[in-house]
Amino acid sequence: MHEKIIGRRYLRELFGAIGIYALILTAAIVYGRALADGPLRTLVLVSPVIGIVLAVWAIVRHMRRVDEFIRQSTLENAAIAAALTAALTLTYGFLETAGFPRLSMFAVWPLMGACWLVTGLVRGCAFK
Repeated sequence: MHEKIIGRRYLRELFGAIGIYALILTAAIVYGRALADGPLRTLVLVSPVIGIVLAVWAIVRHMRRVDEFIRQSTLENAAIAAALTAALTLTYGFLETAGFPRLSMFAVWPLMGACWLVTGLVRGCAFK
């Protein structure tokens, strides 16, 4: 039961942060693009990072609350996903020198998220 309470609290904090991110992102897109180049425009367009910082804070709090096994397996999955992401993005960097289209840095996090998901599923099946 304790793990369910921890999980619910985590989801509440994380989805709250994601909601704040979505609101700030929408406002930044609507209002920031219309501003003239300069410090104010830059500040407005980078403001969605506030939601990201809140999401990181929720994740750190969750990692401190969970038991040692969950913490260790989650961090191992994240490390494997980071290594896979590094290998894939480095490989694609070489492909760009061969004429492949340049990718935005916005592509890296979804790639890491996908690697993390696959790693968790594969390792989860191994634990069963």
